[in-house]
Amino acid sequence: MHDHMSYCNRCMYPAVAVNLSVDDEGICSSCRVAEEFEKLTPEFWEKRRLRFEKTIEEIRKTNKSDYDCLIPVSGGKDSYFQTHMMAAEYGLKPLLVTYHGNNYLPEGDFNRDHMRHAFDADHLVFGPSVEVLKKLNRLCFRKMGDMNWHAHCGIMTYPIQIAIKFKIPLMMWGETAWDISGMYEPDDFVEFSARMRHEHALRGYEWYDMLNDPQEPLREKDLSWAKYPSDEEILSVGVRGLYIGNFFKWDPNQHSRMVQEKYGWKAADRPFERTYRTMSNLDDRYENGVHDLLKFIKFGYGRASDHASKDIRTGYMDRARGIEMVRKHDHVVSQDLYYWLNYVSMSEDEFWATADRFRDPRVWWIEDGQWWKDNIWGQASAYGSVHLPKESWQKYFRR
Repeated sequence: MHDHMSYCNRCMYPAVAVNLSVDDEGICSSCRVAEEFEKLTPEFWEKRRLRFEKTIEEIRKTNKSDYDCLIPVSGGKDSYFQTHMMAAEYGLKPLLVTYHGNNYLPEGDFNRDHMRHAFDADHLVFGPSVEVLKKLNRLCFRKMGDMNWHAHCGIMTYPIQIAIKFKIPLMMWGETAWDISGMYEPDDFVEFSARMRHEHALRGYEWYDMLNDPQEPLREKDLSWAKYPSDEEILSVGVRGLYIGNFFKWDPNQHSRMVQEKYGWKAADRPFERTYRTMSNLDDRYENGVHDLLKFIKFGYGRASDHASKDIRTGYMDRARGIEMVRKHDHVVSQDLYYWLNYVSMSEDEFWATADRFRDPRVWWIEDGQWWKDNIWGQASAYGSVHLPKESWQKYFRR
């Protein structure tokens, strides 16, 4: 049964966004947490800096590795900021570790490979075989509507495998990514955890869920990079994953300018079709494209909503401009869809028939053979033909 879709009164997020809640004033939990962060004073951040330095020193006392820390990096602006803080500001020796999902844009390739030179750092890059990646793209698209599960898994798993192998007790991550739903407040001091990895990044699936598929046969030894270490292995080294965003104010626009000027980091050469930002997600050609299109298909909002919401909360954009960006970008079927279909040898008909299975009935309804939803600017619109078999239409009829 369809009910009207509602949105936060301050940003672009719909109430159905994952893990989000909206209060009695119509403000979402992510905006409320952003309010708390914006109230923090320079004195507060100075205390956080001192706490960071004390924590780092305590971890270094037990470190028997030649590396002071491990930094999971993709080569994005956040990777450069993390490494800048650890290597340039604090003079530590990091090991940079990258999961390579075979999805990089040319600018992303340059940024990733340039890190070794910009920071004079050792850099370990790992990529699964391309045939395994193609199988995982197709399998996970059909299983959960997400062709990029392998990337979420690799990014969240391979670094901690390496931390154990090289006996490095400190992994330094970037922003506290949960600000997208406002799950945690400044004093929660969240750290990287197996639960966060499994429930959020991996959507509740593990490597063993990818075995025994008749269409996409994979062996256990194809997925060794996806296996999370045991508690005993983690405790034997004492690995902790800290988020640098807990200790230093996080401003992606400012960080982007700094790393461009100081290290020659490159933004996208061409604008994206599904968002206005050119500084985000260059490590994966689908993140601002077809992977994000699937979020729009599932939940009725896309990357332009994400980026505009963040920029509204940090004062870089007003809500009217945000709506303009959402209206222009969120619904676009980007050309990288056809690049991906060719990459995995899938027809466009199969893509749409599969994608339609994941539409949220709280967002979408069917009328005259078209998909409809309510928009943030106050009118409903049709967004293309229905590809589901007619026997599956019933739950999408408006009552």
